[in-house]
Amino acid sequence: MKSIPIYPASEPPPVTADAPAPGARLADKRGRMVHDLRISVTDRCNFRCIYCMPREVFGSDYAFLPRKELLSFEEITRVARLFAERGVRKIRITGGEPLLRKHVENLIAQLAEIPDVELTLTTNGVLLPKMARTLKDAGLHRVTVSLDAIDDATFRAMNDADYPVAAVLKGIAAAEEAGLSPVKVNMVVKRGVNDHNVIDMARHFRGTGHILRFIEFMDVGSSNGWEMSAVVPSREIIERIHRVFPLEQIDPNYTGEVAERWRYRDGGGEIGVISSVTQAFCSTCTRIRLSTEGRLYTCLFAQSGHDLRTLLRSGASDTELDRAIAGVWQNREDHYSEIRTANTTASRKIEMSYIGG
Repeated sequence: MKSIPIYPASEPPPVTADAPAPGARLADKRGRMVHDLRISVTDRCNFRCIYCMPREVFGSDYAFLPRKELLSFEEITRVARLFAERGVRKIRITGGEPLLRKHVENLIAQLAEIPDVELTLTTNGVLLPKMARTLKDAGLHRVTVSLDAIDDATFRAMNDADYPVAAVLKGIAAAEEAGLSPVKVNMVVKRGVNDHNVIDMARHFRGTGHILRFIEFMDVGSSNGWEMSAVVPSREIIERIHRVFPLEQIDPNYTGEVAERWRYRDGGGEIGVISSVTQAFCSTCTRIRLSTEGRLYTCLFAQSGHDLRTLLRSGASDTELDRAIAGVWQNREDHYSEIRTANTTASRKIEMSYIGG
């Protein structure tokens, strides 16, 4: 039986004697303030995308996490509340495919009670036609939908589960109808695989009000066969689109926003590029991630996490949990994309399907 390759084992949160007073913002060793919390609610997915869950690794015999190891909705909400008190203003629910988590709308409803927090969710979209309204009614603000090609044959080859483009487009339409807008659409671009679809994707979503974002193929995890030669730099993507649909750059929405924003000069809408390979944004990264079974990760490219579940299930007080959270963030100094080398890319890292993108 295969298991998720997390190396090394989880560590306890570091002990800190100088945690800021309750309610104070948290800064890491590089002065970055915590702002975004990403919460993975399942390691399962109905897709087998070649850059995330390649079928040769995540096959029918793959051993996913047993349910008893997953954090409960109440445990997740407790952690999220403490992070909100420390300055988190954006919570994103991820997976795997988060809509596979049974009654995930109940978690949304609990998180929606936390004041002054934007609540979003990333999904492959195929379950949105039957769930979008329920999610909106529960308190979800927006969704981001993954779609790696508008050409059906290319998309089926990339998701490797024979889902058609039409199934995702129906999900996007359902999200828009439910009011989960603006819908963001993420396309991971891999050279020689789907980069021929960049202009077609831009053409399809121009004028729709949806925000299309192009993501450089990243060396997340250790199972996707990443090579630098497969990366299409964001600058090249912008140049390709600009030749057909003239663009101009616009300011970020907030400090730490990972997508560089561009808009069509003729008013046709907005696109974004996420350049974590060729234009590292580590210096302004404000994200922390909570895994499906309760480990905190301070970087998407981390090799280990910090175990919160043991504290949650051993009777720790909110004060003790808060000190653990503070210790993790205050000791953070990650800057993987700034130091990416042949040695670092070869290191064992958490899988994207386990922690979310």
